[in-house]
Amino acid sequence: MDNGGPGELLHILRDGCPRTRADLAGITGLGRAAISSRLEPLLKLGLVVPVSDAASTGGRPSARLAFNPVARVVAAADVGATHATVALTDLSGRVLVETTERLEISCGPEAVLDWLTMTLTGHLKAMKRPAMDIIAVGIGLPGPVEHSTGKPTSPPIMPGWDGFDVPAYVQQTFSVPVLVDNDVNLMALGERATRWPSEDNMIFLKVATGIGSGVVSGGILQRGAAGVAGDVGHIAVSRAAGIQCRCGKTACLEAIAGAPAVAAQLRENGLEASTGNDVVSLVRSGDLAAIQAVRQAGRDIGEMLNMCVSFINPSLIVVGGSLAQSGEHLIAGIRETVYARSTPLATQHLNITQSETGPEAGVVGASILAVEYALAPHRVNDLATTLHAAGPEDTRGLQKVEQVAQTSQQLRDTVAEQLQDAFP
Repeated sequence: MDNGGPGELLHILRDGCPRTRADLAGITGLGRAAISSRLEPLLKLGLVVPVSDAASTGGRPSARLAFNPVARVVAAADVGATHATVALTDLSGRVLVETTERLEISCGPEAVLDWLTMTLTGHLKAMKRPAMDIIAVGIGLPGPVEHSTGKPTSPPIMPGWDGFDVPAYVQQTFSVPVLVDNDVNLMALGERATRWPSEDNMIFLKVATGIGSGVVSGGILQRGAAGVAGDVGHIAVSRAAGIQCRCGKTACLEAIAGAPAVAAQLRENGLEASTGNDVVSLVRSGDLAAIQAVRQAGRDIGEMLNMCVSFINPSLIVVGGSLAQSGEHLIAGIRETVYARSTPLATQHLNITQSETGPEAGVVGASILAVEYALAPHRVNDLATTLHAAGPEDTRGLQKVEQVAQTSQQLRDTVAEQLQDAFP
């Protein structure tokens, strides 16, 4: 099972290309009998299904097998400072149904997570799917998260969330793995997977109520030692000197370039603007003051990004969030500063562009995070082993055997840690 097990076969088939048993044998080097035995649990779980026959080369045509992305669903949530989106997706990350509502993160973890689980339960009922069909839950939060535990870590705009056990609370409703990460990290995952799969060095920048980034370097999402990698909104910039930020410090980028700050500047000029959406509406209507304010916010953001470009050397910077909906004005300000201040070598192949995935980047990234965890080859191998041990008639679904697989993984991790301590 460890070498070319069911999980490895599923990993091969997840590219969406149907293959025959002979194809899989050729790829893995396993015999046809071994391929069939490894496919059996995948077929029972519905993760792999037969599709139309392959072309015959004489004799009986060979049946092809393909990954079945609708075998189960994933619950995905993108929770921002003032809005939240929850969705059910299939196992490829395709959104099946979603809801977005205004929701203040400051309402506290219980209120926010109760709304999340209640909305997901409603979606399941509307789709006539049982809760057992959920294989995992992915959640993005607007603050630093200790990824290994799913607990927020000293989040500056999330009162009551520090150290809150988000996975345990959600598992009271859905008894499946719950993966939690910073919302912009998940946007980076979603944007990269759907639009830029070949980019191994990129920054996704969210400009909304807050400003944050997700950093992909060498093809790997960088979270840092305490989950605060990419928290760029609180980097000091020159034009913000002496201005108080809601985090309690002064001179933060967010204090002058976040959506509330830009809206406040416009109100001082007599314009009606209280949210990022108001700012975007004014820009789209051609209001010169709004256009200039957004362009300046872009320049300020560019001052911060100039440091990131020199330090990380990305080939792509993608800008999303509510203020990015103002079109090229924000991007133009960013480009103006980054290209003027960064070295030619660092910017000669640098692409700075607007998010193409848009508002769905967060839920798509949350779905990808959850799917990659639940369908990792070693976990699928555990599922197959557990299913085999349960007997040929026991195919009651993926959720119960996943619980056993989780326990098995925890035991393996514990033993590995003990060995590492004993033999450093």
